[in-house]
Amino acid sequence: MRPGEGAEAHGPAPVALVDTHCHLDFPDFDRDRDQVVAAARAAGVVAMITIGIDLESSRRAVALAEGYQDVYAAVGIHPHSAGECTAAALAELRRLAAHPRVVAIGEIGLDYHRGRAGEGQQKKAFLAQLELAVELGLPVIIHQRDAVDDLWDLLAAPGRPQVEGVLHCFSAGPDWAARWAAAGWFIGLDGPVTFKNGEDARATARAVPLERLLVETDAPFLAPHPYRGRRNQPAWVRLVAERIAAERGLPLDRLAAQTTANAARLFRLALPQVAPSGPPRGEEAGHPAGAEGL
Repeated sequence: MRPGEGAEAHGPAPVALVDTHCHLDFPDFDRDRDQVVAAARAAGVVAMITIGIDLESSRRAVALAEGYQDVYAAVGIHPHSAGECTAAALAELRRLAAHPRVVAIGEIGLDYHRGRAGEGQQKKAFLAQLELAVELGLPVIIHQRDAVDDLWDLLAAPGRPQVEGVLHCFSAGPDWAARWAAAGWFIGLDGPVTFKNGEDARATARAVPLERLLVETDAPFLAPHPYRGRRNQPAWVRLVAERIAAERGLPLDRLAAQTTANAARLFRLALPQVAPSGPPRGEEAGHPAGAEGL
């Protein structure tokens, strides 16, 4: 990455943003991780949450959160790895989640699109990790693909775990997004909101109440326009925020202030730049990356 890349492309207006979903532990960043974090800071990103997808990546996420003052961690087992969610794995997640830099359980959820784990196995792993989040008093970061009905049934069923959290990289459309937001969930939006074929994501951006929106990158995946197809990075969360603000007819600073306050409240982030709203909770840029996110 050239020095300052990711900041110059976004203009000088100072805003404070939180990238609520990235994967800084991935090998895509091994050559220039320090520069990637520095570029995010230069672009106004005051915090990044790096997300675990299995035990090993969860351990790496915690280590990164220890090493960077503006990086926090989430720990969890992705539905693609649901078969790894054993009693021993849950015990290890419990230990990792006790770290003060861990702010959520995730990413967890259901993914019926790729079929890398059976539906029953995914549900079992998902529910076990929901229960862990309840036990620890942590929010959850949920991955959902082609499973929104089952996800709704699990979270709305009698006796369901009482948790709050975010539906990351939301792709089920504006009607479902409004329904989830009305039920108290946050909606995370990322690069697709900027894509030429991203009207569904833009409709979601317009439909969700501002106090229920979060911005994210899913880096190294889903780089926003005009960098689509490259390795994504947290600095480019600003491009996501800019497009959402334009869709809603808002100035960027207002959109940034509210989404950052939302992130601070949900994840209990101690950010000097923002007063959380609501009650407290007791490249080198040209590197290729997969088009689909995690």
